[in-house]
Amino acid sequence: MNNIEHFIEIGIALSSEKDHGVLLEKIIKSAMELANADGGTIYSMSEQGELVFETIINTTLSLHLGGTTNNEINFPPIPILKYGVVNDSALVAIAAHTGKIINIADVYQCPDYDLSAAKVMDKRTGYKTQSVLTLPMKNHQGDLNGVIQLINAVNYQGEIIPFNEETEKLTHALSSLAGVILTNKQLIDEMENLFSAFSQLIASAIDKKSPYTGGHCRRVPLITMMLAEACHGINYGPLDKFSMSKEDFHELGVAAWLHDCGKVATPEYVMDKAKKLETVFDRIELVSARFEIAARDLYYSNKYDENEKALLLKELESDRDFICHANKGGEFFDDDKIKRVHKIAKNYQVTIKGVKQDILTSDEVYNLITKRGTLNAKERQVINGHMDVTVEMLESMPFPKHLKRVPEYACGHHEKMDGTGYPKGLKRDEMSIPARIMGIADVFEALTANDRPYKDPKTLSETLTIMGRMKLTDHLDPDLFDVFISQKVYLKFAKEYLEPSQIDLFDITEIPGCGASII
Repeated sequence: MNNIEHFIEIGIALSSEKDHGVLLEKIIKSAMELANADGGTIYSMSEQGELVFETIINTTLSLHLGGTTNNEINFPPIPILKYGVVNDSALVAIAAHTGKIINIADVYQCPDYDLSAAKVMDKRTGYKTQSVLTLPMKNHQGDLNGVIQLINAVNYQGEIIPFNEETEKLTHALSSLAGVILTNKQLIDEMENLFSAFSQLIASAIDKKSPYTGGHCRRVPLITMMLAEACHGINYGPLDKFSMSKEDFHELGVAAWLHDCGKVATPEYVMDKAKKLETVFDRIELVSARFEIAARDLYYSNKYDENEKALLLKELESDRDFICHANKGGEFFDDDKIKRVHKIAKNYQVTIKGVKQDILTSDEVYNLITKRGTLNAKERQVINGHMDVTVEMLESMPFPKHLKRVPEYACGHHEKMDGTGYPKGLKRDEMSIPARIMGIADVFEALTANDRPYKDPKTLSETLTIMGRMKLTDHLDPDLFDVFISQKVYLKFAKEYLEPSQIDLFDITEIPGCGASII
C-alpha cells in the first residue's frame, strides 16, 4: 500500500470514530505507523492551557497507557507557560507555544533544548531515547488541539535513525488532518452539549413555572433512563433482542427532558389549580361568606321557632363543611355527592346589595362537581392541550439524523396501549419501546410526586396497585411494566428520591398484574 492509499485509509478511520479517547489513540497509532516509530505520546489541550497525557505507547518497553486500556496515566499535565513564559523544559510545550515542528536527530547530542527530563526517564527505564519528532496538532483555523510526540524512528534493519524529511511531511499532514477532525468532533460535541443543556433549561423553566410540579420534568428523565437501562440489560422474554446504543440513550434522554415542553403555553392558573374553586384566588372564601350571610338571615328570621332555627343552622353548617371538603378535590366525587352540590345550590338563597341569588353560582357548581382532581372538563382540555403544543413544537424542529426520533419518544407518554390515549390515539404496535417506556415513567412520577397541591403522595404499594390495574386494562405496556417490577426499577428510584414514609412493606405478588412468574 502506497503512502496516499495509507493516508486515505487513516483519514477514513479517524473521521468515523466517535469516542474522543479512542480517536486520540488511533491518531498516535497512525502517526507511529507512518513514521515507523518505536514510541509515541499524544497530548490534548486542557481549558487551563496545559497538555494532558492521553495515550502513551512504547513497543520496546511493551508499554501502553491510557486510551482504550485500563492502565491509568499518572503523569501530571504539562503547562505550556510557566510564570508567563514558555515552559522550555518540555519539548511538547515549546512546540505547542510556537506552533512549530521540532525534529531532533539525537537527544544526547542536541544542545538546543533542555532534554534532561528525557534522560532522567531513560535512566529510570533503561530505555535510550534517540530521535524525537514533536508536532503540534492544529486545525484549519490555526487553533491548537494538542501535540503528537514520536520517539525513535526505526529502519528496516531495526536500527534507530532520525526522522527524515518525508516522514516529517507525512506526519505533519496527519497532525493537520487530526487537528481538523478533532475540531469537528469538538464542535459536534459542543452542539450536543448545548442542545442537551437547552433541553434541560426548558424543562427547568417549566418546573419553575409551577411551584406544585417543580420536579416533574427532572424526575421523569431519571425514571425513564433507569427503566431503559433495565430493558437494555434484559436477555430473555419479549425484550430479549431489545438493546440501545450510547447514541440511543442520548436520544431518549433528550426526549425525556422535552416531554412536557408544550407546558410553556399552559396558563399558570390551570397548572397550579390546587382547589376546585381556585382561579387567581380560592373562591371558597366567597362561598363561605355567603353561608355566613345565610346563617345570619336564618338566625334573625321570624319564620321559625328556636328549635327549628337550631336544626336549620346545624344543617347549613353541615352543608358548608361539605362544600369546603368538596373544594379540595382529593378523592373521587361520586353521583350522590354531585346531587348534594346541586341541592345545596338550590336550597339556599342570599340577598346581597338587594339582589337575591343562589348560594352557589352556576360556575361554582360546575367546578365543584368535578369528579377527579381539581380541574374541570374545560381546564382538563387545556392541560391535555400541552401535548398538542409539544407535538407542534417538536415536529417543527429540524432534528439531526441521530435525534430524529425525539418527537416520537417525547410525544407518546400520554398514549395508551388500547389507543384511548392522547394526543394521537396511538395503539401499542404503533409506538416504539422507548416511547412506551416514557409512558410508565410519567405515570409512576405523577403518582409518587409529593409536590402536588390536590393530592398526597402515594406509597409504593398504592402506586404499583394503580399501575398494575393500568397494565391489566391495556393502558400501560405489559412487558415493560414486568421489567419495571422484576428489575425493581421502582425501588431503585424510591430509595433515592421518595420520602421514607412512601416506601411501605407489601407483597409484590399481590399487586395486580404482578404474579410470581414475573418476579
